[in-house]
Amino acid sequence: MMPQQAWSKKRERQYEHIKESAQDRGTGEERAEEIASRTVNKERARSGEAKQRSRSSVKDVSSGHRGGKRSHQGPGGPTKEQLYNEAKQRGVEGRSTMSKAELAKALGR
Repeated sequence: MMPQQAWSKKRERQYEHIKESAQDRGTGEERAEEIASRTVNKERARSGEAKQRSRSSVKDVSSGHRGGKRSHQGPGGPTKEQLYNEAKQRGVEGRSTMSKAELAKALGR
């Protein structure tokens, strides 16, 4: 199953590989599909294949290299930019002048 028409054959293979890997680790099929499609879409944005892209898609460490480094556990947790993007999605007022700690507090972390 391929959720996107704009994907190349390479991206289809990448999607299937990521989905299978997630399922091998015990992730449910629906969640595995979400992880795979988000990863493929992020990689498409990084390489200029997608029409839209987020700042973190382009400037952040690549999905393959990151490999769970920011799975929201242990020291550090999400980056300030990730918190900012979440605050933006939730419509948090005054987010542009907040520190990482203030963003985390505003998001209820």
